[in-house]
Amino acid sequence: MKIPVFVSSPTKLNPEQEKIRIAIFNALDQYGLEPRALGQSDYPTQLPLREVVVIAKHCAGAIILGFEQQFAPIIEIRRGLTKTKGGGSASNVSYPTAWNNLEAGIVYSLRLPILVFRDEGITGGIFDNGVSDVFIHNMPALDANGKFNKAVNDVFLKWQADVRRHYYEEG
Repeated sequence: MKIPVFVSSPTKLNPEQEKIRIAIFNALDQYGLEPRALGQSDYPTQLPLREVVVIAKHCAGAIILGFEQQFAPIIEIRRGLTKTKGGGSASNVSYPTAWNNLEAGIVYSLRLPILVFRDEGITGGIFDNGVSDVFIHNMPALDANGKFNKAVNDVFLKWQADVRRHYYEEG
């Protein structure tokens, strides 16, 4: 029997992002872990946010995949404020799905071991360094064979050990 882990990831990804998600799911499979995700493995019968809580309560760990979902070439920050008061503008800003932060808050409150990956330029909420006790990793890249490097595999190895510990101690 595989140990269930919650995965926060957008349903729709570009081809390169989808390759990475598939590789992550393959890594989970290698460690005997089963990815559970709203709209991918589990489909809501009630309100989606309530379903996330139900799914997460039955998981022993979580992965937050901060793939870019929106891009703004230029944005105004804190409109109506001067630069000296925190206003201004920014260019080439990337955003993940808002569900990443909602789901991260839920799994964090359940005290699940969390593994966080983010695309370059993704910030805010769970993706900001120092917001939680979770280390924020760059989205892993694949080599020519579609595999992760040793450093990424080491990250998975450590995290899955925490997931197993949580599963057997809490379960």
